[in-house]
Amino acid sequence: MSFVKDFKPVALGDTNLFKPIQIGEMQLQHRAVLPPLTRMRDANHIPNDWSVEYYDQRSKYPGSLILTQGCFVSKQASGYDVAPGIWNQDQITEWTKIFKKIHENKSYVYVQLWSIGRQAYPALLKRDGLRYDSASDGVYMDEEKKADSIKYDLPQHGITKDEMKQYIADYVQAAKNSLAAGADGVEIHCANGYLINQFLDPVCNTRTDEYGGSIENRARFPLEIIDAVMETVGHQKVGVRFSPFGVFGNMVGSKDPCIIAQYAYIIGELEKRAKEGKRLAYLHMIDPSVSDFTLTEGEGGDMTADNEFVYSIWKGAVIRAGNMALRPEAVRDIVKHENTLVAYGRYWLANPDLVQRLKDGLPLNEYDRPTFYTMTKEGYTDYPTYEEALKLGWDKQ
Repeated sequence: MSFVKDFKPVALGDTNLFKPIQIGEMQLQHRAVLPPLTRMRDANHIPNDWSVEYYDQRSKYPGSLILTQGCFVSKQASGYDVAPGIWNQDQITEWTKIFKKIHENKSYVYVQLWSIGRQAYPALLKRDGLRYDSASDGVYMDEEKKADSIKYDLPQHGITKDEMKQYIADYVQAAKNSLAAGADGVEIHCANGYLINQFLDPVCNTRTDEYGGSIENRARFPLEIIDAVMETVGHQKVGVRFSPFGVFGNMVGSKDPCIIAQYAYIIGELEKRAKEGKRLAYLHMIDPSVSDFTLTEGEGGDMTADNEFVYSIWKGAVIRAGNMALRPEAVRDIVKHENTLVAYGRYWLANPDLVQRLKDGLPLNEYDRPTFYTMTKEGYTDYPTYEEALKLGWDKQ
């Protein structure tokens, strides 16, 4: 490990990044947010002691907002073995420990609620007797998924209206479980090519009923989920994540010039609800500078697109995510927008004391990509704070 080379830190303590802000029912002391970072370390979908330490380390700066890694809302919503869920008591028990630590540090936590649809592994679904769900029949993510679907005799299945009702019920129950475990709220994951995003996508969604075919119809299922969760736990305890220009999971991104109309519509519907007294806590927007989160910073970004359109529609809080740690001058401009927060992902993983480093303009630890998804503590809880790095002599390297 070492500090990031060829990067000049910039102190942001004098910017709006460190101006307190009210988000939902939370009084945050700054506007840096830890976004969801799935790191595949949770056997049997249950968080372990590593997760307790990980979230404890990253919530030490008081008044921080921590968004958990994606949590499956049900077994049917899963499809990876080592990502967590929040549908049973064993999971709730472990999450309770994590949320308690975050609150002891005087910080806040939202749980990201997740279902992955066609990104699931057919072999695992077949093993567990689960369907291979998506928005539509047979519109596979790629040829590998199609081949696996044939191999395991598990064709991709466009969910029925009754199955949609079950998913909605699962989201509602997962939200209730999250708050029962002590979370401050939940984030509904409508981004990155997962199930809800599959409904929004005009290529993935080929339905001919009232859930496909038009911008309004493609937004119907996502809005039904959001509405049901808001009704259950309160609008002020719900956030939503979108990636309008993302291509991960073979979403269309800006290849379809009408995609911005799709997101303008659904965001407009959420603003309409806000004007009726049901404003979400925030919208979480993945910037097109990161169109595929599996790529290295600076690679694959869509420089022809921009999320600035959200401000002309949505008048509430916005979290902006996308290669922010290495673009401090861009952050200075972004936080000039009223009610804007900034998400820092990989570099908060690598810098447990990131908030203090952002404030003071201190060097950043480099992250270790090969350990992103390994079942070990290494690359998860062993990154040093700045003071610990100095004791290791990193400043002399």
